[in-house]
Amino acid sequence: MKGNQVFSNFIWRFAERCGAQAVKLIVELVLARLLLPSDYGTIALVTVFITILNVFVDSGLGNALIQKKDADDLDFSSVFYLNLIWCSLLYLLLFVCAPLISIFYQRPELTIIVRVIGITVLISGLKNVQQAFVSRNMLFKKFFFATLIGTLGAAVVGITMACMGFGIWALVAQQLFNTAVDTLVLWITVRWRPKKIFSLERLKSLFNFGWKLLVSGLINTVYTNIRPLVIGKIYTASNLAFYNQGAKLPNVIVGNINNSIDSVLLPVMSNEQDDVSRVREMTKRAISTSVYIMAPLMIGLAVIAEDLVSLILTDKWLPCVFFLRIFCIAYMFEPIHTANLNAIKALGRSDLFLKLEIWKKIVGMTLLASTIWISVEAMAYSYLLACVLAQIINSWPNKKLLHYSYLEQLKDIFPAILLALFMGACIYPITHINLNRIVIVALQIIGGMIIYILGSVVLKFDSFKYLADIVKSIFLKRSR
Repeated sequence: MKGNQVFSNFIWRFAERCGAQAVKLIVELVLARLLLPSDYGTIALVTVFITILNVFVDSGLGNALIQKKDADDLDFSSVFYLNLIWCSLLYLLLFVCAPLISIFYQRPELTIIVRVIGITVLISGLKNVQQAFVSRNMLFKKFFFATLIGTLGAAVVGITMACMGFGIWALVAQQLFNTAVDTLVLWITVRWRPKKIFSLERLKSLFNFGWKLLVSGLINTVYTNIRPLVIGKIYTASNLAFYNQGAKLPNVIVGNINNSIDSVLLPVMSNEQDDVSRVREMTKRAISTSVYIMAPLMIGLAVIAEDLVSLILTDKWLPCVFFLRIFCIAYMFEPIHTANLNAIKALGRSDLFLKLEIWKKIVGMTLLASTIWISVEAMAYSYLLACVLAQIINSWPNKKLLHYSYLEQLKDIFPAILLALFMGACIYPITHINLNRIVIVALQIIGGMIIYILGSVVLKFDSFKYLADIVKSIFLKRSR
């Protein structure tokens, strides 16, 4: 697949994520002013369980469909029908267990909230195979329209209900509406439909690869959400809201870039799985280019965090600034995780993928257990350290598989991080100038962009030249 075609699909996926997150961010800003931090804390408790169940919705079979070289209608249809039955059972389980969740948190109102928002699990079962079809065939333009329409509609629903005084139900309706419309639009725009065919043998073959990714995804999701669960149980809903809000802002940026790369890398690498040198080249390019983009965004956000939070969320959300900065540092290295793991999946080594998850989570849970009773801030520090150690673990197999070690990866990203730190140091003093907050934030953003781009030109960064050449070639092609 040509570089321009890959980049074009990345742009569509990135545009889809950016459009969705931009709308979500605006809605978050409006709702954060209308609702209380405790409302967000309550919905975060429920979302943890939905997120965990959504891992089972895929069952690892979506990735298996993408990775399999000769997947056909029999494979896709078999997975589709299995998903329908499986998701119905998952929702039934959630419905029955909802009272137990409310008892655990001593919040009776959670029962009905869990049962209503859990309908998204059923809807996701209809969408999963369509998503795999889009990813496998690199039709990311379809995602753009489905996500944007769903997100815009959900924004209207959420804000309207919040203004009418529905409180937490505005957040519930927003999520439910978004998932439903997103799925509906995807079904309308994607031509694939399930055939009246089914094969247990095909499912067994797919599951041999997918079950390891299912277990890996489950371990990762439970681990990722264990901190919110613990904070919600041991500390307060407000503590949880500040922790989650701190993660949310940097994740708006990182999630867009990283999810776009993740979606495009697996099908592209899977097509080249027989050529290890080509997979190594793509892994190297993905890591260096992604961190080149990510580093200035994360360091810049960490520098302007206090003024930005006060400006867009009001001073009542200032306690989230500490967590925001921690997550900025952790998320800056996310491309290392993504590229290394996609290379391992593309080479068909889901067994290694599972082993890595187990080792990472043993390390992470040990660090978490040592800080649970200290403070929420200490738990955030343990997460940061766990992320650093996870980089080393994720990259370890590729020293042998791709001949691309962690030290080589650090060498590739070090110049970009150093330039981003220099940029951050240059724009930080602007915070102390006696000006309007909007002016300060604007000056820091503009100044940071100028410093980073000029530095890239002067130092002749390969990633800058690579991105500039691709953008230039696309514009030339369009102009012709």
